[in-house]
Amino acid sequence: MELGMIGLGKMGAFMTERLVRGGHKVVGLDRDAGAVARVVEKGATGADSLEKLIAQLKAPRAIWLMVPAGAPVDDTIAQLVPHLAPGDTIIDGGNSNYKDTMRRAAALAEKKLNFVDSGTSGGVWGLKEGYSMMIGGDAEAVKRLAPIFQTLAPAPDKGWGRVGPAGSGHFVKMVHNGIEYGMMQAYSEGLDLLRHKKEFGLDLLQISKIWQVGSVIRSWLLDLTVDALSKNPGLEGIGAYVTDSGEGRWTVIEGVELGVPLPVISGALDARFRSQDTEPFANKLLAMMRNEFGGHAVQTTTKK
Repeated sequence: MELGMIGLGKMGAFMTERLVRGGHKVVGLDRDAGAVARVVEKGATGADSLEKLIAQLKAPRAIWLMVPAGAPVDDTIAQLVPHLAPGDTIIDGGNSNYKDTMRRAAALAEKKLNFVDSGTSGGVWGLKEGYSMMIGGDAEAVKRLAPIFQTLAPAPDKGWGRVGPAGSGHFVKMVHNGIEYGMMQAYSEGLDLLRHKKEFGLDLLQISKIWQVGSVIRSWLLDLTVDALSKNPGLEGIGAYVTDSGEGRWTVIEGVELGVPLPVISGALDARFRSQDTEPFANKLLAMMRNEFGGHAVQTTTKK
Protein backbone atom coordinates (compact mmCIF):
# COMPACT_ATOMS: atom_id res chain seq x y z
CA MET A 1 0.00 0.00 0.00
CA GLU A 2 1.13 3.60 -0.60
CA LEU A 3 1.33 6.27 2.09
CA GLY A 4 2.51 9.84 2.22
CA MET A 5 4.21 10.83 5.50
CA ILE A 6 4.49 14.49 6.49
CA GLY A 7 6.69 15.20 9.49
CA LEU A 8 9.76 12.98 9.72
CA GLY A 9 10.89 13.66 13.25
CA LYS A 10 12.41 10.79 15.19
CA MET A 11 9.12 8.94 15.63
CA GLY A 12 7.93 9.62 12.08
CA ALA A 13 11.23 8.36 10.71
CA PHE A 14 10.98 5.11 12.70
CA MET A 15 7.40 4.61 11.52
CA THR A 16 8.46 5.21 7.93
CA GLU A 17 11.25 2.67 8.22
CA ARG A 18 8.89 0.06 9.68
CA LEU A 19 6.42 0.62 6.83
CA VAL A 20 9.13 0.30 4.19
CA ARG A 21 10.33 -2.93 5.81
CA GLY A 22 6.75 -4.15 5.58
CA GLY A 23 6.69 -3.66 1.83
CA HIS A 24 4.75 -0.40 1.64
CA LYS A 25 5.66 2.53 -0.56
CA VAL A 26 6.26 5.62 1.58
CA VAL A 27 6.76 9.13 0.25
CA GLY A 28 8.29 11.35 2.93
CA LEU A 29 8.24 15.12 3.31
CA ASP A 30 9.78 17.29 6.02
CA ARG A 31 10.99 20.86 6.36
CA ASP A 32 14.39 19.36 7.21
CA ALA A 33 15.95 18.06 4.00
CA GLY A 34 18.29 15.94 6.10
CA ALA A 35 15.32 14.08 7.60
CA VAL A 36 14.04 13.30 4.11
CA ALA A 37 17.48 12.08 3.05
CA ARG A 38 17.63 9.71 6.02
CA VAL A 39 14.34 7.98 5.19
CA VAL A 40 15.34 7.77 1.53
CA GLU A 41 18.39 5.81 2.69
CA LYS A 42 15.94 3.40 4.38
CA GLY A 43 14.02 2.83 1.15
CA ALA A 44 11.40 5.58 1.19
CA THR A 45 10.84 8.05 -1.65
CA GLY A 46 11.55 11.67 -0.88
CA ALA A 47 9.62 14.82 -1.78
CA ASP A 48 10.44 18.48 -1.28
CA SER A 49 6.90 19.84 -1.66
CA LEU A 50 3.30 18.82 -1.02
CA GLU A 51 2.63 18.81 -4.74
CA LYS A 52 5.47 16.37 -5.41
CA LEU A 53 4.43 14.15 -2.50
CA ILE A 54 0.83 13.89 -3.73
CA ALA A 55 1.89 13.36 -7.35
CA GLN A 56 3.77 10.21 -6.34
CA LEU A 57 0.74 8.58 -4.70
CA LYS A 58 -2.04 6.65 -6.43
CA ALA A 59 -5.68 7.55 -5.75
CA PRO A 60 -7.35 7.16 -3.35
CA ARG A 61 -4.42 8.64 -1.49
CA ALA A 62 -3.57 8.36 2.19
CA ILE A 63 -1.38 10.93 3.92
CA TRP A 64 -0.19 10.54 7.50
CA LEU A 65 0.62 13.67 9.50
CA MET A 66 3.18 13.60 12.31
CA VAL A 67 3.30 17.31 13.09
CA PRO A 68 2.83 19.20 16.40
CA ALA A 69 -0.72 19.60 17.68
CA GLY A 70 -2.62 22.81 17.11
CA ALA A 71 -2.02 25.32 14.34
CA PRO A 72 0.61 23.20 12.52
CA VAL A 73 -2.03 20.51 11.87
CA ASP A 74 -4.57 23.04 10.60
CA ASP A 75 -1.96 24.74 8.43
CA THR A 76 -0.82 21.45 6.89
CA ILE A 77 -4.40 20.39 6.17
CA ALA A 78 -5.15 23.75 4.55
CA GLN A 79 -2.15 23.33 2.26
CA LEU A 80 -3.07 19.72 1.42
CA VAL A 81 -6.76 20.10 0.62
CA PRO A 82 -6.43 21.93 -2.73
CA HIS A 83 -4.34 19.03 -4.06
CA LEU A 84 -6.61 16.20 -2.85
CA ALA A 85 -9.63 14.53 -4.44
CA PRO A 86 -12.81 13.01 -3.00
CA GLY A 87 -12.05 9.69 -1.34
CA ASP A 88 -8.56 10.66 -0.21
CA THR A 89 -7.72 10.30 3.49
CA ILE A 90 -5.70 12.39 5.91
CA ILE A 91 -4.49 10.60 9.04
CA ASP A 92 -3.46 12.63 12.07
CA GLY A 93 -1.02 10.46 14.01
CA GLY A 94 0.01 13.20 16.44
CA ASN A 95 -1.34 14.15 19.86
CA SER A 96 -4.09 16.52 18.77
CA ASN A 97 -6.92 17.56 21.05
CA TYR A 98 -9.87 15.34 20.19
CA LYS A 99 -12.20 18.34 19.92
CA ASP A 100 -9.97 19.79 17.18
CA THR A 101 -10.05 16.40 15.46
CA MET A 102 -13.85 16.34 15.44
CA ARG A 103 -13.91 19.84 13.97
CA ARG A 104 -11.42 18.94 11.25
CA ALA A 105 -13.23 15.72 10.36
CA ALA A 106 -16.53 17.56 9.93
CA ALA A 107 -14.97 20.23 7.72
CA LEU A 108 -13.19 17.67 5.53
CA ALA A 109 -16.31 15.51 5.23
CA GLU A 110 -17.99 18.43 3.45
CA LYS A 111 -15.27 18.11 0.80
CA LYS A 112 -15.76 14.31 0.68
CA LEU A 113 -12.36 13.77 2.27
CA ASN A 114 -11.79 11.26 5.06
CA PHE A 115 -10.10 12.25 8.29
CA VAL A 116 -8.77 9.49 10.54
CA ASP A 117 -7.16 10.07 13.91
CA SER A 118 -4.62 7.59 15.21
CA GLY A 119 -3.55 8.01 18.80
CA THR A 120 -0.09 6.50 18.49
CA SER A 121 2.05 5.21 21.35
CA GLY A 122 5.42 3.50 21.28
CA GLY A 123 7.95 6.26 20.76
CA VAL A 124 11.43 5.39 19.55
CA TRP A 125 10.88 1.73 20.52
CA GLY A 126 8.13 1.39 17.94
CA LEU A 127 10.54 0.46 15.15
CA LYS A 128 11.41 -2.73 17.01
CA GLU A 129 8.34 -3.41 19.13
CA GLY A 130 5.57 -1.96 16.98
CA TYR A 131 3.15 0.86 17.80
CA SER A 132 -0.07 0.82 19.80
CA MET A 133 -2.67 2.68 17.76
CA MET A 134 -6.08 3.86 18.95
CA ILE A 135 -7.94 4.79 15.78
CA GLY A 136 -10.99 6.95 15.19
CA GLY A 137 -12.77 7.57 11.91
CA ASP A 138 -15.18 6.23 9.32
CA ALA A 139 -15.27 2.43 9.49
CA GLU A 140 -14.77 1.92 5.75
CA ALA A 141 -11.86 4.36 5.61
CA VAL A 142 -10.15 2.60 8.51
CA LYS A 143 -10.78 -0.80 6.91
CA ARG A 144 -9.09 0.34 3.69
CA LEU A 145 -6.06 1.51 5.70
CA ALA A 146 -5.83 -1.74 7.68
CA PRO A 147 -2.63 -2.93 5.91
CA ILE A 148 -0.85 0.20 7.17
CA PHE A 149 -2.00 -0.27 10.74
CA GLN A 150 -1.24 -3.99 10.67
CA THR A 151 2.34 -3.26 9.63
CA LEU A 152 2.91 -0.57 12.24
CA ALA A 153 1.31 -2.56 15.09
CA PRO A 154 3.13 -5.17 17.22
CA ALA A 155 1.17 -7.84 15.30
CA PRO A 156 -1.48 -7.70 12.55
CA ASP A 157 -4.23 -8.54 15.05
CA LYS A 158 -2.81 -6.96 18.20
CA GLY A 159 -2.09 -3.47 19.47
CA TRP A 160 -4.41 -1.54 17.18
CA GLY A 161 -8.08 -1.07 16.46
CA ARG A 162 -10.82 1.35 15.48
CA VAL A 163 -12.30 2.57 18.75
CA GLY A 164 -15.05 4.78 17.33
CA PRO A 165 -15.79 7.79 15.08
CA ALA A 166 -13.43 10.66 14.31
CA GLY A 167 -12.01 12.13 17.50
CA SER A 168 -12.33 8.95 19.54
CA GLY A 169 -8.78 7.82 18.75
CA HIS A 170 -7.26 11.00 20.10
CA PHE A 171 -9.63 10.94 23.09
CA VAL A 172 -8.51 7.43 24.03
CA LYS A 173 -4.84 8.40 23.54
CA MET A 174 -5.38 11.44 25.76
CA VAL A 175 -6.66 9.23 28.58
CA HIS A 176 -3.81 6.76 27.90
CA ASN A 177 -1.32 9.57 28.49
CA GLY A 178 -3.13 10.65 31.64
CA ILE A 179 -2.77 7.10 32.99
CA GLU A 180 0.90 7.25 32.00
CA TYR A 181 1.33 10.38 34.16
CA GLY A 182 -0.08 8.52 37.16
CA MET A 183 2.03 5.41 36.65
CA MET A 184 5.23 7.40 36.26
CA GLN A 185 4.46 9.41 39.38
CA ALA A 186 3.80 6.27 41.45
CA TYR A 187 7.09 4.64 40.42
CA SER A 188 8.98 7.88 41.09
CA GLU A 189 7.47 8.42 44.53
CA GLY A 190 7.93 4.81 45.62
CA LEU A 191 11.57 4.66 44.57
CA ASP A 192 12.23 8.03 46.21
CA LEU A 193 10.77 6.72 49.48
CA LEU A 194 13.08 3.71 49.29
CA ARG A 195 16.05 6.01 48.64
CA HIS A 196 15.29 8.01 51.79
CA LYS A 197 15.38 4.95 54.09
CA LYS A 198 19.12 5.39 54.59
CA GLU A 199 19.62 2.85 57.39
CA PHE A 200 18.68 -0.04 55.07
CA GLY A 201 21.12 0.96 52.34
CA LEU A 202 18.61 -0.10 49.68
CA ASP A 203 19.78 -0.60 46.10
CA LEU A 204 17.12 0.88 43.84
CA LEU A 205 18.40 -0.90 40.74
CA GLN A 206 18.41 -4.28 42.49
CA ILE A 207 14.88 -3.77 43.82
CA SER A 208 13.58 -2.60 40.43
CA LYS A 209 15.02 -5.73 38.83
CA ILE A 210 13.31 -7.90 41.45
CA TRP A 211 10.01 -6.21 40.67
CA GLN A 212 10.45 -6.93 36.97
CA VAL A 213 9.74 -10.64 37.45
CA GLY A 214 6.52 -11.94 38.93
CA SER A 215 5.48 -8.80 40.79
CA VAL A 216 2.09 -7.15 40.45
CA ILE A 217 3.71 -3.85 39.41
CA ARG A 218 5.92 -5.21 36.63
CA SER A 219 5.54 -3.30 33.37
CA TRP A 220 7.36 -1.99 30.32
CA LEU A 221 7.63 1.35 32.11
CA LEU A 222 9.43 -0.42 34.95
CA ASP A 223 11.72 -2.08 32.39
CA LEU A 224 12.63 1.37 31.04
CA THR A 225 13.25 2.57 34.59
CA VAL A 226 15.65 -0.32 35.14
CA ASP A 227 17.48 0.59 31.93
CA ALA A 228 17.80 4.21 33.08
CA LEU A 229 19.05 3.28 36.57
CA SER A 230 21.53 0.83 35.06
CA LYS A 231 23.10 3.64 33.07
CA ASN A 232 22.93 6.32 35.78
CA PRO A 233 22.06 4.98 39.28
CA GLY A 234 22.34 8.39 40.96
CA LEU A 235 20.70 10.30 38.09
CA GLU A 236 23.70 12.61 37.97
CA GLY A 237 23.27 15.50 35.55
CA ILE A 238 19.46 15.10 35.36
CA GLY A 239 17.54 18.25 36.24
CA ALA A 240 14.44 17.90 38.45
CA TYR A 241 12.27 19.59 35.82
CA VAL A 242 9.47 17.56 34.24
CA THR A 243 7.69 18.93 31.20
CA ASP A 244 4.06 18.26 30.32
CA SER A 245 3.08 18.14 26.66
CA GLY A 246 -0.63 18.87 27.11
CA GLU A 247 -2.43 15.53 27.21
CA GLY A 248 -2.39 15.39 31.02
CA ARG A 249 -3.98 18.82 31.21
CA TRP A 250 -6.65 17.87 28.68
CA THR A 251 -7.41 14.69 30.62
CA VAL A 252 -7.89 16.55 33.90
CA ILE A 253 -10.05 19.21 32.22
CA GLU A 254 -12.21 16.48 30.69
CA GLY A 255 -12.63 14.94 34.12
CA VAL A 256 -13.83 18.28 35.49
CA GLU A 257 -16.24 18.76 32.58
CA LEU A 258 -17.69 15.25 32.97
CA GLY A 259 -17.66 15.28 36.77
CA VAL A 260 -15.30 12.30 36.93
CA PRO A 261 -12.80 12.40 39.84
CA LEU A 262 -9.19 11.90 38.72
CA PRO A 263 -7.15 12.32 41.94
CA VAL A 264 -4.11 10.30 40.82
CA ILE A 265 -3.80 11.86 37.37
CA SER A 266 -4.51 15.35 38.75
CA GLY A 267 -1.88 14.87 41.46
CA ALA A 268 0.68 13.68 38.92
CA LEU A 269 0.01 16.75 36.79
CA ASP A 270 0.35 19.02 39.82
CA ALA A 271 3.72 17.41 40.59
CA ARG A 272 4.93 18.29 37.10
CA PHE A 273 3.77 21.87 37.50
CA ARG A 274 5.63 22.14 40.79
CA SER A 275 8.83 20.79 39.22
CA GLN A 276 8.66 23.52 36.58
CA ASP A 277 8.71 26.30 39.22
CA THR A 278 12.25 26.69 40.52
CA GLU A 279 11.12 29.08 43.31
CA PRO A 280 7.48 28.26 44.10
CA PHE A 281 5.86 31.41 45.46
CA ALA A 282 3.25 29.35 47.33
CA ASN A 283 5.97 27.69 49.40
CA LYS A 284 7.43 31.09 50.27
CA LEU A 285 3.99 32.20 51.43
CA LEU A 286 3.69 29.09 53.61
CA ALA A 287 7.02 29.86 55.26
CA MET A 288 6.03 33.48 55.79
CA MET A 289 2.63 32.61 57.32
CA ARG A 290 4.23 30.17 59.78
CA ASN A 291 6.62 32.91 60.78
CA GLU A 292 3.78 35.42 61.21
CA PHE A 293 1.54 33.31 63.44
CA GLY A 294 4.11 31.21 65.27
CA GLY A 295 7.44 32.93 64.94
CA HIS A 296 8.85 29.89 63.14
CA ALA A 297 12.23 30.37 61.51
CA VAL A 298 12.38 31.26 57.83
CA GLN A 299 15.25 30.21 55.64
CA THR A 300 16.59 33.11 53.64
CA THR A 301 18.03 33.06 50.15
CA THR A 302 21.13 34.85 49.03
CA LYS A 303 20.84 36.98 45.93
CA LYS A 304 23.62 36.45 43.43
